[in-house]
Amino acid sequence: MNKKKLKSLYLDQKLSSHDVAGKLGYSESKINYWLKKLKITKRNLSEAIYYKRNPDGDPFKFSMPRSTKQMFLFGLGLGLFWSEGTKRGRHAVRLSNSDPVLVKKYLDFLVEIYKIDKNRLRFQLQTYDDFDVDRLVLFWKRHLSIKKSQFYKSTILIRRGKGTYHEKMKHGVLIVSFNNMKLKNLISDHIASIASVYIIVLQCEVGLIAGIVQWWNHPLVRGRSRVRFPLPAPVVPP
Repeated sequence: MNKKKLKSLYLDQKLSSHDVAGKLGYSESKINYWLKKLKITKRNLSEAIYYKRNPDGDPFKFSMPRSTKQMFLFGLGLGLFWSEGTKRGRHAVRLSNSDPVLVKKYLDFLVEIYKIDKNRLRFQLQTYDDFDVDRLVLFWKRHLSIKKSQFYKSTILIRRGKGTYHEKMKHGVLIVSFNNMKLKNLISDHIASIASVYIIVLQCEVGLIAGIVQWWNHPLVRGRSRVRFPLPAPVVPP
């Protein structure tokens, strides 16, 4: 057994034990035996599938914002995903929105900040049965400069009664998806970091206000004034 080659194939090239066995001409059980003997931790199923689908490494690369414009785009994109993104499921970065301007900004956020390949994005249109689906797909295709092959089959909803939805839904709802578990976790971590900083700043502001109120309500300061201010409620993290 070429131990150096085994480590290179499994650890560096991220091949599965099955593929390593094929490369070295051994059975998979033999490869697993040597991995255990060399104290190399085997990847779990989800990790194995991830590396199988991404043999060249992560299909994204986070780039820390350097300019005011990039910082604005970073904050806007995180805010959009925080409010409009799908939180369920671990494997997809997915957002639904009907506003063409916001959707375009969200794509700019993914491409400029996380350096993803725009061609790997997938889209799905949701609309009602009294809209022209082909026309809506063409609109989004031109607006976002994407290919028709990137669209999944559209979801057509049955209209129930009259309403003002025709103006609100004139472009339909577009679902933007990028299937990558690591990117989903990274974006979630960035949101959590910003949320924690926001809570700390808010707590500091409330603490400052509470200090001012206590000072004002002190008998030596208040003097003859009968005006008293209630203390602000503490900030509880969500």
